[in-house]
Amino acid sequence: MAGIGFELRKLLKKQTYAGLLQAYAYAGLISSGPWVLSIIGIMLIGVLSLGLVFPKEAISQFQVTVTYLFLISLIGTGLVQLSFTRFVADRLFEKNEAAVLPNFNGLILLALGTSLALALPVAAFLFPEQTVLYRLLFMLGLGVMSAIWIATVFLTGMKHYRAIVLIFFIGYSATVGFAFFFRFFLGMDGLLLGFVLGHYLLLMGMVWLIYRTYKSDRFIAFDIWKPNAMYRSLMAAGFLFNLGAWIDKLMFWYHPATGQHVIGPLNASVIYDFPIFLSYLSVIPGMAVFLVRIETDFVEYYIKFYDAVREGATLNYIERMRNQMVYYVQRGLFDIAKIQSIAVLATFALGGVLLDAVGISKLYLPLLYVDVVGAALQVMLLGILNVLFYLDKRRSVVALTALLVISNAVFTAISLHLGVAWFGYGFTLAMLVTVLSGIWVLNRKLESLEYQTFMFQ
Repeated sequence: MAGIGFELRKLLKKQTYAGLLQAYAYAGLISSGPWVLSIIGIMLIGVLSLGLVFPKEAISQFQVTVTYLFLISLIGTGLVQLSFTRFVADRLFEKNEAAVLPNFNGLILLALGTSLALALPVAAFLFPEQTVLYRLLFMLGLGVMSAIWIATVFLTGMKHYRAIVLIFFIGYSATVGFAFFFRFFLGMDGLLLGFVLGHYLLLMGMVWLIYRTYKSDRFIAFDIWKPNAMYRSLMAAGFLFNLGAWIDKLMFWYHPATGQHVIGPLNASVIYDFPIFLSYLSVIPGMAVFLVRIETDFVEYYIKFYDAVREGATLNYIERMRNQMVYYVQRGLFDIAKIQSIAVLATFALGGVLLDAVGISKLYLPLLYVDVVGAALQVMLLGILNVLFYLDKRRSVVALTALLVISNAVFTAISLHLGVAWFGYGFTLAMLVTVLSGIWVLNRKLESLEYQTFMFQ
């Protein structure tokens, strides 16, 4: 599924600064995906709405509603994202490309149906003071976001990187534009309507690109639910990773000392939310390196190594391919660490200016500093987990993601008990513990790679 990385590497082969900047710019936008770009869009909508949407609390209600749509859809679809990625990769390896599109349609239908079924009672009974339009948009927004996360499975496997960036640009421009327009007539409901319409356009663009790439004589299929088609370990890992990345936010939202009621059953934490979401903007450079280094350089020698094993190449050649693969794993993780360190230092230097620009008190600076380190570690963790996925070490990934959930919950609880000066350390320490554990696990797996490869044939 690293097709886009190989296409981006063609830009690097130009050996010009323009080609280098183009490659990493495309990689950063595509790999950070709807998650980081939506943060930018939501913040921009909030800034543009100041002084125009009344009451002022309506802007916070919109932002919190959208945050929960992300939370619920990410954790919910986490059950199928990784497993469906493996299903698609297996079908492509079998040269059975015709099975991809109908199963994508089947999974989208299931995700939409499940999202609407879950959101209906919530919207009907837990938002008694909100309009019918708000409740309807809450349901539709959850369905659209769930479908988008499933469609992103295909992004790194496609070669049309310019089309993907164009779709992102149109989708998020439309999100901001629609929200800016409808807020004059509908207030907070107008902001949410703009968000849903813009992301619907984004989804339609992604679906169009998927239909353009994959062909089939069947429209819908549910082969993914056949025995052994979807790996339970991958379903667990996807769910646990998303839960682990969000559990500290949930704890801050609903802790009596840090959480505030915003709308319906939804809480937020003013002291915690803005710094941690701002910190996620710093991951774009690291995600670009992740796509270019891990998804191309490593994958190239990963393919060569296993092709050599299957085709009976000489032991000397197999060892050379293994050594090259290990080298590019180490180089990729080092490059991610290096570029994220630069992003962290830049945030340290410009954090005050950034907070002033978005109208946030500089009292949040210590928390922003801690969170930006945690976000950098999260990119490192993604790189480690991705390599383990390629090596088919699914149990190790489940163990690491479970460790993330447990450590984040425990350390966050301790930080809440210790007080304001320790806020954010729970998330960052949990990422640090999981990254160090992941490096240890990955090192052991790579050391015994030839033995395990031949012994489990």
